[in-house]
Amino acid sequence: MNRIALGRYLPLGSIVHEMDPRSKIMIMLFLMISIFIPAGVWGYVLIGIYIMICLVLSKLEFSYALRSMRPMVWMMVFLLIINCFAIRTGTLWFSIFGLGIYSDAIYQTLYIVVRLTLMIIITTILTATTKPLDLTLGIEKLLKPFEKIGLPAHIIAMMISIALRFIPTLIEETQRIMNAQASRGVDMENGSFKEKIMAVLSLVVPLFVSSFDRADQLANAMEARGYDPNKPRTRYKVLHMHSIDYVGMVTSALVLAVCIVLAVVL
Repeated sequence: MNRIALGRYLPLGSIVHEMDPRSKIMIMLFLMISIFIPAGVWGYVLIGIYIMICLVLSKLEFSYALRSMRPMVWMMVFLLIINCFAIRTGTLWFSIFGLGIYSDAIYQTLYIVVRLTLMIIITTILTATTKPLDLTLGIEKLLKPFEKIGLPAHIIAMMISIALRFIPTLIEETQRIMNAQASRGVDMENGSFKEKIMAVLSLVVPLFVSSFDRADQLANAMEARGYDPNKPRTRYKVLHMHSIDYVGMVTSALVLAVCIVLAVVL
């Protein structure tokens, strides 16, 4: 559980760490849109190269970014099984227990897996190179113009920041509960189906109780400090764009433009 990377900030002091959070959020949005454009293999190759450059500049190891994929492995296996049953077109590759595995089922699964992998790596780079408070400020600044139509920019930014901040905390809490239950003789890997269900419940119930208790403590602490989301707030840290921020946004926008062109041509 401690190996999960999503939501953890790593103070590595790279050039990406020093970028403005607003530019990193915009780069992420451009790349996310590019991923959902049907630009074919070359489009995903271009996005993959751009993401690898971002990994190198941020001093993050590729293996660290892939750790965020571990919770998604079983979902991908389940997706492959569903596609094998649902998609019956293309070339028949082989048959298992009378179930034919067609090429389109494999291609569709790989298509979704590549998309998920790219999206999770992009999100990991953002959270690993941006402090939660800076991320909150960046989101709030980007949403500021929408306040004219009644969008609570600060409240949305605070909720996103708290959610990202507590991902590692919930992971550590889950590991602590698992160790405590294991010391009491609870086996979450072996036993019958009913015993596994009871073992999962012994993990989920105290985790929910602990999460609600932590949320209540956080709310009380914020109220005790006079926090009011509807009041005007001043900032100790003022965000400033630099040349590297504009270069990042322009290059990511070019990636999006190339993907659009490839989608139209192909």
